Amino acid sequence: MTATLPNRSDPAGAAPPARVMRLAGGRVSFRLRRRMAVVYGVLAAGVVTVFCVSLMVGDYAIALPDALLALVGSGERLDVFFVQGVRLPRAWTAALVGAALGVAGAVFQSLSRNPLGSPDIIGFTQGASAGAVLNILVLGGGMVATSVSAVLGGVVTAGLVYLLAMKNGVQGYRLILVGIGISAMLLSLRDYLITRAELNDAIQAQVWMIGSLNGRDWPQVIAVAAGAGVLIPVIFALGPRLRLMEMGDDIAQSLGVRIQSTQAIALLTASALTGVAIAVAGPIAFVALMAPQTARRLAHADGTTLVGSALMGAFLLLLADLAAQRALAPTQLPVGVVTAVLGGSYLVWLLHREWRTGRA
Repeated sequence: MTATLPNRSDPAGAAPPARVMRLAGGRVSFRLRRRMAVVYGVLAAGVVTVFCVSLMVGDYAIALPDALLALVGSGERLDVFFVQGVRLPRAWTAALVGAALGVAGAVFQSLSRNPLGSPDIIGFTQGASAGAVLNILVLGGGMVATSVSAVLGGVVTAGLVYLLAMKNGVQGYRLILVGIGISAMLLSLRDYLITRAELNDAIQAQVWMIGSLNGRDWPQVIAVAAGAGVLIPVIFALGPRLRLMEMGDDIAQSLGVRIQSTQAIALLTASALTGVAIAVAGPIAFVALMAPQTARRLAHADGTTLVGSALMGAFLLLLADLAAQRALAPTQLPVGVVTAVLGGSYLVWLLHREWRTGRA
């Protein structure tokens, strides 16, 4: 069963109307726009393309047919080793971490109703980083303990920011300002721990803080897949309520949305998802900032775009990791260096655009 709705993203009415698809006797419904479907299809094709290229290129180049054979364990033994043992887990890690950061960024931007409302800007990335660095330098735990510490650091930071920003609900500007303040304190704590650490431990922590996918293996893939598999469905279930809340708290509340409980659950879930991604790959910068906004602009969407953010996050991180591997440098660059360059450029453009339109 289908129906059509006017497209709120184009008040002039030039864009085709949204089509509402209803399934299961009307109990399940979603809006489908032609442009959005095309953009999502192109993004999905881009993810698959870059994923396949990542399996092919390197110091030991493999042709696409041979790489596809190696995926199923056929072909040359060296092809199978490089594809299944080295490149495939790294590519899966990049795709899953990028998707997780994209979805988390979309939630934070929806709650704050601000394009700068990403975990990079408002402190949740720093909370997860501080938890991981504390484990590396003070507790001396291994990979599992570091991962758990990163998730806990992100969740505790989210709870602290939420409590400090809450006054008749959480307003976007308060969330960002409180988050920036907490972020500054966490950065100071992290830097203090590094200055007091042994040289080798400090170097290990510093390398981790850049954000890298070098040497990622199947345990990391399983960890991020398990975390994302649990947390992303919760966020998708909150998606309709988040979109209603973007219309204003009064309207959302009149439509039956419980504002404070939805904010709390979304904030904690997105923070845990950020922590899972950071635990596996380190604090990779700006993907959570760029992915939701870029997907939303390309699709001309008028609300939270969780699917588009996941696809764009996966595409951006896969592309950035491919660029990091093939960069003309003495050693292979950490992917965090590439995303910092891309994200910094995007942030400058975004601030310039907001200033020109008089909204900064």
